[in-house]
Amino acid sequence: MQAVQPDQLRNIVITGHAGSGKTILAESLALTMGVINRLGTIDEGNTLSDYSLDEIQRKHSLNTSLVHGFWNDCKINIIDTPGLLDFHGDVKSAMRVADTVMITVNTASGVEVGTDTIWEYTKEYYKPTLFILTKLDADRTNFNSTIQALQDHFGHLVTPIQFPADEGLGHHTLIDVLLMKQLEFNPDKTGGMSISDIPDSHLKRAEELHQQLVEAVAETDEALMTRFFEEGTLTEEELRTGIKSALVTRTFFPVFCTSPLHLIGTERLLNVIVNLCPSPIERGPEHAICTIDETKSLIQPNPEGPTIAFIFKTMSEPRVGEISYLRVYSGHLETGHELIDVQTGQLEKLGQVYTIIGQKKNPVDKLLAGDIGMVVKLKDAHTNDTLADKGTSCRISPIIFPLPMLATAIMPVTQGDEEKISAGLHHLHEEDPSFTIEHDVEFNQTILKTLGETHLDTIISRLQAKFNVKVEISPIKIPYRETIRIASSAQGKYKKQSGGKGQYGDVWVKLEPRARDTGFIFASEVVGGVVPTRYLPAVEKGLREAIINGILAGYPVVDLKAIAYDGSFHPVDSSEFAFKIAASMAFKNAFDQAKPFLLEPIFSLNVYAPEQYTGEIVGDISSKRGKILGMDSDVRMQIIHALIPQSSLTTFHHALTRLTQSRARYSYTFSHYEEAPPDVAQQIIAAKKT
Repeated sequence: MQAVQPDQLRNIVITGHAGSGKTILAESLALTMGVINRLGTIDEGNTLSDYSLDEIQRKHSLNTSLVHGFWNDCKINIIDTPGLLDFHGDVKSAMRVADTVMITVNTASGVEVGTDTIWEYTKEYYKPTLFILTKLDADRTNFNSTIQALQDHFGHLVTPIQFPADEGLGHHTLIDVLLMKQLEFNPDKTGGMSISDIPDSHLKRAEELHQQLVEAVAETDEALMTRFFEEGTLTEEELRTGIKSALVTRTFFPVFCTSPLHLIGTERLLNVIVNLCPSPIERGPEHAICTIDETKSLIQPNPEGPTIAFIFKTMSEPRVGEISYLRVYSGHLETGHELIDVQTGQLEKLGQVYTIIGQKKNPVDKLLAGDIGMVVKLKDAHTNDTLADKGTSCRISPIIFPLPMLATAIMPVTQGDEEKISAGLHHLHEEDPSFTIEHDVEFNQTILKTLGETHLDTIISRLQAKFNVKVEISPIKIPYRETIRIASSAQGKYKKQSGGKGQYGDVWVKLEPRARDTGFIFASEVVGGVVPTRYLPAVEKGLREAIINGILAGYPVVDLKAIAYDGSFHPVDSSEFAFKIAASMAFKNAFDQAKPFLLEPIFSLNVYAPEQYTGEIVGDISSKRGKILGMDSDVRMQIIHALIPQSSLTTFHHALTRLTQSRARYSYTFSHYEEAPPDVAQQIIAAKKT
C-alpha cells in the first residue's frame, strides 16, 4: 500500500457509554468502505474490533482496536474503544492520538455516565467532537429528549445536523439540515443512500433547524457573522467551511444520526468524516516537550521533518509477542528504521511496519506523518514512549491515565507462584498502565489498584490465561498503630543461670507519650554507672525491637519517648544480649500501665458527584464513620470533602457505584492517624488474639 499524505488522512476515535453502539458503528463504517463483506455482531463474537477471547466472552470491548479503510480518496483510521468505565485508560490513550472524537449516544438511553466522562476527556485534550446518535431504529427511542439532554449537559453549542423522519422500528430516513435534503437508506445494504427533496411534512422543522445551524456556525467566525448579517443566511459551502473550522476550535458540536446495525446513516457519516473532520494538518501541530530543558515545543505534521512517533498502546499476542501501536507525528516510519527512545536513550531498530484492521496486520513500506500503525518486538519501548531520529530531543506529552482507586490485595493460590505473579503483573501493566501494583512491605501484601471490579476481574483472568498463574483476593490489612496515653515506669530484669556463665540484665524504663506523628526517641538518664555505658546501645536496641510488634494487637508502637534511668548489672554475667532482653521486658511492663490505645489511619476523601446524589453520599460517608468537612461546586458537579477511616474505604467504592449508578468519582490520600473508637479497637484486638 502506498504511503498516505497527511492531508488525505482522517483519524477518528469512536467513544461512548457501554452499549451505545461503538463497535457496531465501527463495523458498519468498515463494511460501507468495503473493508469487510458482511456485518459482524457482538452476540456472534465476530466483529472486527472485539476479537480477543475475553471480549468475545464478556460481549464488551475491553481493548482499543484499529480499523482503516478508504473513502473518497481519503484514508480513515478508526479507533474503537471500550465503553465500560473500568477500561477508560484505553479511551484516553486512543483519544490522545485521534484528531476527531465521535461520542455515540443511544437514543433509547440518552446521556449516560460514560457520555459525561468522555466529554471531560475531550475538554482535557481539546479535541474536535461530534455526537453520533445510534439505534434510532430501535423501540422506545426519543430523538428530541436526547438532543435536549445533550444541550442541557454540554451547552447550546451542541447542534443537530440531522433528524429522523421515521423514528423507531422501521426507521430508514433522515432529514439533513446541512444539505437540506432527505436521505433515504435501504436497510442492510451498502451504497443504498438516495437523496431527494424534503417532503412538506418535514420541511418546516427542517427550515427551523437549518436556521439554528446557520446562526450557530455564524457565531463561530467574525467573517461568517458579517456574511450572515448581510445575506440572512450562509451557503452550504460556507457552512461546511465554518463547521470544519469551529470543530477545531471547539466552538461547535454537531449531532448526526445513525442506525449502524442496519447501515442507516453510515454512508453519509463517511462523507462527513472526509468533508468536515480535520486532517492532521488542519488539526494543527502537536504539543511536545524538549527533554533537554523541559520546554514545550510544537511538532508540525511534516513528512519531510525529523521522525517523531508516539506509542499509545502496547499489547502482546500469542506467537507474535509484544506489539506497539503508534502514531507518526513528524517524518516517517519504515522497516529497518533506527530510532532512539527519547525517554531512555535506548536504540530501537524497527522490524516490519504494519497498518491494522482488527487483528489483521497489513505490512507497509512506510507510514507518513499523521498516520497510525503498528510495529512488533521493540526491545524496551512501551506505552507513552516517543521514538525519534537520533539527535531529536522532543517527546510527545504523555497520556495521563485515570487514577485507579479500588485497592485489592491478591495472593497466589499455589505457594511459590509469587515470582510468576510479579512478572505477569509487570507485563500486563505494560499493556494497561491504568492499573498500579504496590507491595506492602509491612504486611507482605501485593496490592492492585484498578478502575473497578470488572477491571480487576479482567486482570486476574489475563494472569491465568497468559501466564498460567491463579490468584485469589484477600482482605487488605490496615496498618493500625499503638501508642500510650500517660507516662509510666517499669523494671525489666532478665536473669538466667544454667551452669557456667549466666545471663543478667536489669533496667528501669520510663515511657512518655509524644505528640502525634513525632515518632519514637530513646534517651538515657542513667547515673552512677548502675547500667554501664557499653550496655546502653543494647537497651536502645531492645526497645526499638519491642516497638515493632506492639502489645495490644501486634502493631508498631509510635509517638513515645523511652528513658532508661536505673538498673543494675553483674560483673560476670551481664551482657548486651541480657540487657536487650531486659529492655524489652521493661517496655512491655511499662506499656501495659500507660493506658495504651489503638490508632487508625484516616484518609482525606474528595467525591465528585452530580448534586442529586450528594445527600445519599454524605449519609453513606457518615455511616462509615467519616466526617464531612465541607462542599464545593465545580461546573455541574458537587465536590464533597471528608475524612474517612482507611478500613471504610474498602467498601466505599462499591457503595458509591451503587448509589450513583457510577456517575460519581473520588480520590483519596493519607491524612493522619487518630484514636480508634473503643468498639472498633476491641474488635481489632480480639481478632488478633484469635
